[in-house]
Amino acid sequence: MSVADKNFPWVAQYPSGISPELNPDAYPSLVELMEEGFKKYSSQPAYTFMDKTLSYAQVDKMSRDFAAYLQSLGLQKGDKIAIQMPNCSQYPIALYGALRAGLTVVNTNPLYTPREMKHQFTDSGAKAIVMVANFAFNLEKVIEETDIEHVVITELGDLLGFPKKQIVNFVVKSVKKMVPDYSISGVVKFGDALSKGASLNYSRPAMVSSDTAFIQYTGGTTGVSKGAVLSHRNMVANTEGIAAWFGPMMKFDYERTILGALPFYHIFALTVNAFSTFKLGFHNLMIPNPRDQKALLKDLKKHKLFVFPGLNTLFNALLNNPEFLALDFSHLKITISGGMALQKTVADAWEKATGCRVTEGYGLSETAPVLSCNPVDGTQQVGTIGLPFPSTEMRILKEDNTWGEVGEVGEICAHGPQVMAGYYLRAEETANVFINDENGRPFFKTGDIGLMQPDGFFKIVDRKKDMILVSGFNVFPNEIEEVVSQCPGVLEVACIGVPDDKSTEAVKIFVVKKDPSLTEEAVRDFCKENLTGYKCPKHVEFREDLPKTNVGKILRRELRDNK
Repeated sequence: MSVADKNFPWVAQYPSGISPELNPDAYPSLVELMEEGFKKYSSQPAYTFMDKTLSYAQVDKMSRDFAAYLQSLGLQKGDKIAIQMPNCSQYPIALYGALRAGLTVVNTNPLYTPREMKHQFTDSGAKAIVMVANFAFNLEKVIEETDIEHVVITELGDLLGFPKKQIVNFVVKSVKKMVPDYSISGVVKFGDALSKGASLNYSRPAMVSSDTAFIQYTGGTTGVSKGAVLSHRNMVANTEGIAAWFGPMMKFDYERTILGALPFYHIFALTVNAFSTFKLGFHNLMIPNPRDQKALLKDLKKHKLFVFPGLNTLFNALLNNPEFLALDFSHLKITISGGMALQKTVADAWEKATGCRVTEGYGLSETAPVLSCNPVDGTQQVGTIGLPFPSTEMRILKEDNTWGEVGEVGEICAHGPQVMAGYYLRAEETANVFINDENGRPFFKTGDIGLMQPDGFFKIVDRKKDMILVSGFNVFPNEIEEVVSQCPGVLEVACIGVPDDKSTEAVKIFVVKKDPSLTEEAVRDFCKENLTGYKCPKHVEFREDLPKTNVGKILRRELRDNK
């Protein structure tokens, strides 16, 4: 039976015109979706980065050229390619080109340390990488321990045209010193790859919906980052859902400029920005560093946004900037919040400042990502995660492994076409996150604790017991503890999250010394070498011992309660 046939309470809350069912097989793969969008919106602006705008037609040609180049390397359908860069025009070209070549994309945070890069590259078996020069020095340290055979490197200004390209690349490298020296043999420049590809024949591979489009890495409760296997069908389903959900606002005849401030390597922006664009004709305003408010506001003054995806922390920071409050918000019709809880005070202040209500959604890397979302037609309920997406069923699993009723609290579980097949090469961990319902259908266990209201809106009441949420990024204590335990002079370590005004939570570690001379500075320096910035502890506390169970397990709960 379909979602519509079961008469779920949330279906009655859907805005007019939104069907409770979507077609996850609307396209055989993302390639056909892209081709349709390139043709439909060919003359329209697709991406703007540092005031340089590329049309859909230009992105079409360059991504096709890049696909041809990748195929000329001997890369075969299904081979893995890592992409490691901040938001810039080169990212969508590399992304679309890789998918058009039939490759599986492994998105990689450009701020990863060599240790984190090595794990992701070796775990996925990536054979190629496209990255910005700023982080190539880290790749040099680990590339010999990976399967990477092909390295394409770009500089931030490469697609800006003469003379801006030369100026930007000179400033980044020689003035701001943001490109440390590196030595990697066989490196190909991004521009050279495009030039070579332009002279080659591109052959579109035969793709089916079950082919893997992404291995999207997420944190793991074991401390090991796991790759969520997302098929083309998973991504098409979520793209179709987003297009339908935004439908009520498409009646406004404005240029559909969408802010690209969230990193495209993150599943939120990947789907909302990079792929919904082909259904809705978005013009993406690419922002490489949204924390640089001066640069961000400079761009915002030049464009009237139609869609503003963001996180609570970004909204809050901008609301405290008078220059932002002075902007023209007359075209802003959708503000979408995800990645972390939206605070009511921020939501209310945003609506007052912009005239646009914030719409909060919910999802995970494992669900491509959207599972539920508040409507965008003015019926949003702040404090909830909205209604399950079309073709999506969400249920509450109680502690006794029975399904909960309306208002009962338990783990949020979901079944739908956007849910991943599993974790890459991790059958046991995949099995641990799925449970079959009474009809044998697999439901993904999100690990988040919530409830369904009588009206069908869902609400999160708690999160995974130990997970720490730092500015929208999941941080798992086991990984932090594993790294800190390797620091010379550390005997024991425990990690928890503590409230933080700026980032929802901050990482705090409790350390028992093995070497009495161990200093806080030494611990912090070790963490900076081995952990991405948002994972690094903000608080370090030394203790004589740590609370434990009678079998020796450290009691994080007690540390949280008595912090």
